[in-house]
Amino acid sequence: MHIFEYILMGFLIICAISVSFSKNLLNSILIFMSYSLVMSIIWILLESPDLAITEAAVGAGVTSVLFFVTLKKIHALREEEEETDE
Repeated sequence: MHIFEYILMGFLIICAISVSFSKNLLNSILIFMSYSLVMSIIWILLESPDLAITEAAVGAGVTSVLFFVTLKKIHALREEEEETDE
């Protein structure tokens, strides 16, 4: 079981580093979502289900939706899609 926890902690570190180096905003949001989901799994392993549910709902759910809406409002999604098409 400790190996699984170490793998999850390593994945958290990789997500934190990769989100800071990502130039694509959409990829950054997806990495942030995966970070929140892994963090909720870690909260479950630490026997804290209330924090796990909160992390999954707020971190991966509500915050990610707000990020997507913000990108749509500032027209960043369309600009990134046009840059990748060129």
